[in-house]
Amino acid sequence: MSRAPQFKQLLLSPTLLLAFGFGSGLVKKAPGTFGTLAAIPIWYMMSNLNLLYYVVIIYVATVIGIFVCEKASTELGVHDHGGIVWDEFVGFWIAMCPASPSITNLLVGFILFRVLDIFKPWPISWFDNNIRGGFGIMIDDIVAGAVTALLMAILRNLGFL
Repeated sequence: MSRAPQFKQLLLSPTLLLAFGFGSGLVKKAPGTFGTLAAIPIWYMMSNLNLLYYVVIIYVATVIGIFVCEKASTELGVHDHGGIVWDEFVGFWIAMCPASPSITNLLVGFILFRVLDIFKPWPISWFDNNIRGGFGIMIDDIVAGAVTALLMAILRNLGFL
């Protein structure tokens, strides 16, 4: 199955449901952007947690994501199917790690993360092109999230955020 599953299939498969971001990855145009948008409410709930808990959630979501994305990719017969957006969820949560919940932080973090994830400048492109499997699906978004987090921290320390 190389085409996107139907929502009914997601409901029958916890793997596909998670990999497709609870259905957000089923959007025909810009599924990664819609996946990132779907990650916002969860980030908002996580944003007031102690940093240790926040990092543990990201770690667990990453480990689960590696296995879920690998299984979904195999089931769909396509490496990194566009509808697999769990990697955007995790990447966005990493991106927003240094940010407190505010509209400005959300907009800046969202835009930076999406630009980096879409255009994949080096080193993000290297990871995207050279690593396969579930880890390969996750790692480029993890790196995009880490670069965004670094930029967010720099902007905050310079007084822009």
